[in-house]
Amino acid sequence: MSLRTVTAVACIAASLGGAGCGEELRMEAAPDLDDIARDYVILELAMGLHDANHVDAYYGPEDLREAAEGAGFSLQQIADQAAELSDRVADWPANRNNRLQLARIGGLSHRLTALSTRVALNQGQIFSFDEESRRLFGATAPDHEAAHFEEILELIDALLPGEDSLSSRVNAFQNRFVIPSERLAAVFDAAIAECRRRTLAHIALPEDESFRLEYVIDKPWSGYNWYQGGSQSLIQINTDLPIFIGRAVDLGCHEGYPGHHTFNVLLEKNLVEGEGWVEFTLYPLFSPESLIAEGSANYGIELAFPDDERVQFEKQELFPLAGLDPGEADRYYQLQELLELLSYAGNEAARDYLNGDIDREQAVRWLVDYALASPERAQQRVDFFDTYRSYVINYNLGKDLVKDYVEREPSADGQAGAQAVQSLHWRRFEKMLSSPMLPSDLVDK
Repeated sequence: MSLRTVTAVACIAASLGGAGCGEELRMEAAPDLDDIARDYVILELAMGLHDANHVDAYYGPEDLREAAEGAGFSLQQIADQAAELSDRVADWPANRNNRLQLARIGGLSHRLTALSTRVALNQGQIFSFDEESRRLFGATAPDHEAAHFEEILELIDALLPGEDSLSSRVNAFQNRFVIPSERLAAVFDAAIAECRRRTLAHIALPEDESFRLEYVIDKPWSGYNWYQGGSQSLIQINTDLPIFIGRAVDLGCHEGYPGHHTFNVLLEKNLVEGEGWVEFTLYPLFSPESLIAEGSANYGIELAFPDDERVQFEKQELFPLAGLDPGEADRYYQLQELLELLSYAGNEAARDYLNGDIDREQAVRWLVDYALASPERAQQRVDFFDTYRSYVINYNLGKDLVKDYVEREPSADGQAGAQAVQSLHWRRFEKMLSSPMLPSDLVDK
């Protein structure tokens, strides 16, 4: 069954149900980009039936979901249809003066490349870590030798001297800052409220936007945003392992404001409702959109809490709520800054592990030695590699690319005051979250 047939069946079914097809299908005329986008959505939804992790969110027309389910496409059929659809997108007679249309065409093209790659992976095809990330996410992470991390480890060793292994010392110190389980909800509620307050001071969101928060266990991630459409999200926090005080703001901003929830609300408002682009009712996890999503969510933390504002908020508000003594807080934050510099150590473990150069035990050992993870967190991290593969680059490389894009100063603003510069950064950040941008758009050209 071809995509044209599937779309026709979906339209007929909708008509029989009284919904009508309207402009959704033009059997007599040449297809427009909306038709191509609908065909694309059907393919992504069909892929989601083979790969439970593939479709992160969908709140689009129900007839497209029904069409995907009714088509019964095999992986090979999805691959063939994606190739055909890619050719249709490439041959589309774009208006070179219409930048928004060009961005839409480019986005569909890159999404189809990512879909084809994900199909190939599910069929057993092997790509190198870097080739996989390039095809899925539109970027490759830098390669760091062990010596790069050893210089940072020396600084951490000086901060936390002792006889035990450095990883043991770091984890023992951090365990002083665990949020007691009975205080977790109060701390997270306060952190999220502050993240939201700071975001709304710069970005207007629909009045009815909100999310529901759940605490879960037995997941390979620490937090997750499941966007529901209609400006609503479900945010889940994994409590398998102890949660440190600094993670409340991290997750509140990353999953909520100005991170994933804000990103999805703005895409729905501007591209789905504003432009009628059905492809943005679907978020395929393994696509270039994820680099911007994860990068903006991580960068959004420091955008919302510039300079030492985060430290002051946590010490004054969250430490008391958690029942923690802020006496060692300054050293705790020094440690967090240094640990952030080790973030690419996780990429190296994932690259070597997924390339087959090291086994699981060696990957865990690397994460303990070079990312200073506890053995339990290192095991959870390798579980993440198994499930999401090269997705790991989106957190740190994505953040670096987003930061560079947002903070790239035009010469005219060279003498602007700090408040004006911050406002400019928020405007660029909102533009990025509201636009069909690709990772390549973040790079200074």
